Amino acid sequence: MTTFSFELYPPRNAAAEVALQDSLAHLVASRPEFISVTYGANGSTRGMSLGVLRQLLATDVKPMAHLTCVGSSYAEASRLIREFLDAGVTSFLALRGDPPRGATEADAFLGDLGSASELVQLIHRVQAERSPFSLADVPGFPGAKKVASGEKVTIAVAAFPNGHPRSRSVEQDLDTLLAKEAAGANLAISQLFFHADDYLGFVDRARAAGVTMRILPGIMPVLSPQRLARILQLTDEAEPIALRRALASTDDPEAQRAIGIEHATALGADLLAGGASGLHLYTFNQHAAVLDVLEGVGVLHDSKEHA
Repeated sequence: MTTFSFELYPPRNAAAEVALQDSLAHLVASRPEFISVTYGANGSTRGMSLGVLRQLLATDVKPMAHLTCVGSSYAEASRLIREFLDAGVTSFLALRGDPPRGATEADAFLGDLGSASELVQLIHRVQAERSPFSLADVPGFPGAKKVASGEKVTIAVAAFPNGHPRSRSVEQDLDTLLAKEAAGANLAISQLFFHADDYLGFVDRARAAGVTMRILPGIMPVLSPQRLARILQLTDEAEPIALRRALASTDDPEAQRAIGIEHATALGADLLAGGASGLHLYTFNQHAAVLDVLEGVGVLHDSKEHA
């Protein structure tokens, strides 16, 4: 079955909290594989992120906690991982994170953890120390128990179809993704892109290089020229000329919204036709557009009204 999942960010004020609660209810009702919740730089949204994750734990949807390691000590990162695990979260998106503005690679901002691969290893280590083993029933022998391994964690990492902004080459990006899988990552989620061939070609190269874990494409409905400009600023992606011109062809917000949904729907359909196992949608904490896209590509599990 084709899967889909969402990304949310924790609310920053009371109005954003109200809007998030409305969107969260609709997104949970669509029965995604998981919903990931971002984590602000230097722990700036720690409490709010954990609050959203705890809400998801009360539903049938698996929560995924973002973790970044820039500037963290082993002790700090271990405490945070254990806090999430103790709350019941067993899925993580392990990210290196962005350096502080103006910092260089030679600066000491990295702390004890220099890469997402090291963070992946630390998550596994903390979980193994916390839950090293369990006892399971032996079929056919009432009362008998056997030692079983502890609960496994899902650890996702980032993938970059068009290259990481600080990468020197495609080969370096693939080597980095291989290192993340070797460290124990079992899922990759891609950075945003605007053309299906960007993702499909990247997956082909990754498989040829030896990457075996599932690689989910990350897409976002771009509903305005302003949002497109902001996405390009954050990701360093090449400008999608046709989409930019289409969005700029009208000043009507509803027409721009329709253009963005049409583009994302066509992109999602091409990705699934090309072999993607699912879609990961960046929501901007708004449910209607991403659910329209999923309905357009035919992967919603039911036809409930979502607007």
